[in-house]
Amino acid sequence: MNKEFEFWVLTTDPLSGARAGVLRTPHGDIETPTFMPVGTRASVKALTRSQLLELDSQIILANAYHLFLRPGADLIAEAGGLHSFTAWPRPILTDCGGFQIFSLKDTMKLTDEGVSFRSIIDGSEHFWTPEDNMDIQHKLGADIIMQLDVCAPYPAERKEVELAMQRSATWGRRCRVRHKNPRQALFAIVQGGMHTDLRLESIERLKEIEAQTSLFEGYALGGYSVGEPHEVMLESMAEISGALPPDRPHYLMGLGNPTSILASINLGLDMFDSVLPTRTARLGTAFSSEGRLNMRNARFAKDFSPLDSKCPCTTCQHHSRAYLRHLIQSKEITGATLLTLHNVHYLIELTRRARTAILEGSFQSFLRDWYDSPASDDY
Repeated sequence: MNKEFEFWVLTTDPLSGARAGVLRTPHGDIETPTFMPVGTRASVKALTRSQLLELDSQIILANAYHLFLRPGADLIAEAGGLHSFTAWPRPILTDCGGFQIFSLKDTMKLTDEGVSFRSIIDGSEHFWTPEDNMDIQHKLGADIIMQLDVCAPYPAERKEVELAMQRSATWGRRCRVRHKNPRQALFAIVQGGMHTDLRLESIERLKEIEAQTSLFEGYALGGYSVGEPHEVMLESMAEISGALPPDRPHYLMGLGNPTSILASINLGLDMFDSVLPTRTARLGTAFSSEGRLNMRNARFAKDFSPLDSKCPCTTCQHHSRAYLRHLIQSKEITGATLLTLHNVHYLIELTRRARTAILEGSFQSFLRDWYDSPASDDY
């Protein structure tokens, strides 16, 4: 096992798979469960480095596909890697970019060897093998890097999902063999759509790779939150979560729905990310203890109360709903920043509260209170 990265579980909820853990990285410890803000292009939209530190974000994400296209992995390497380039002192995770490539069906061509695609910036043609992707992520220098995988859409024919799972496993092996940097943890990605047998086969194939090469430092669930109903997603995860190696962190990719995050924690998942809190903020929507709030709604025009009276974030402590609505209606950048601050804080704090409840042995009570509250509505 890579000594630069350690993961240990402090306690597990006796009535579920929920667990509180710590993931040690070269740039600091990550307490789990945790929500990770997404900074696709090495920037969490609308937020500065100082604001993210004030929110106590333990880790942020960036995307290898977008950074490969602009400004380029070589330039970031020349700057000293993402930590130096962005002046971010805490852990960083880079997504492999597979989801972004495979969402461009009109220009993407997939073979067993790799994937060809066109740049969304200038139309230039590129070809990636799993080895190329590892080399790019090595140059970016994040603490945690993801294997290149194939994400099947939803819905899709079983044959397409099975082929995506098989290629993901094969590419996982090639990424594991290529990856040699001990200061970067490589996470495997489980695929298989909503087919339980394919998901379980994916996990077993990744374990076989470990037995023949070396361990993955973490396991991620990919191919969820791609359009399927949340009930279907949760049912699928409940059937396969117990097969994940218990001594590694479990990362659910792309989930930002508060209620589904808590339900996933209940199944034993530890790490979450999504553009949902930042994207919805830019569209004028806020998470709250009352459920989602559309700040464009006329009912907030003369509402001088805080955005969320139960929230301690700087937005809620200093600004009224009326002011926030005015900013959103006026298309002021400050409005997007203030709502993004609140939404990101909301999910970071939600996972932190879940962690505390697990440590205190009260997670099931915490979960029941959530489901009984207006906060669980409209998600």
